[in-house]
Amino acid sequence: MSSTVKAVVVGADRLGNIPQLLNAHNILIAHHISGRDPAHQKKTLQLPSGTDLLILLTDFLGHNVMKTFRAAAARSGIRVLACRRSVCCMKKALSQCGYCESCPDRN
Repeated sequence: MSSTVKAVVVGADRLGNIPQLLNAHNILIAHHISGRDPAHQKKTLQLPSGTDLLILLTDFLGHNVMKTFRAAAARSGIRVLACRRSVCCMKKALSQCGYCESCPDRN
């Protein structure tokens, strides 16, 4: 069995049932950032060390915040998953990017 993927989730004040869904896919939410802080628009933002996946909840983020976090992920070589804050959208995004439960190899 593969190791746990550590994710940073950006967007939304509350995550609802998303943490349970991610746990079922062997993804642990290491940090949750609402994205409301104006400091999140800085171009030199760094993601926490040990982050394997960045999840952007697009319906709760402005374009500048998303751009900043995407750039930080690109600098660190971290995979990015973007979707709306709903369990259905998250399931679809996970299956499209290779984190589905039936995948034997989760990178």
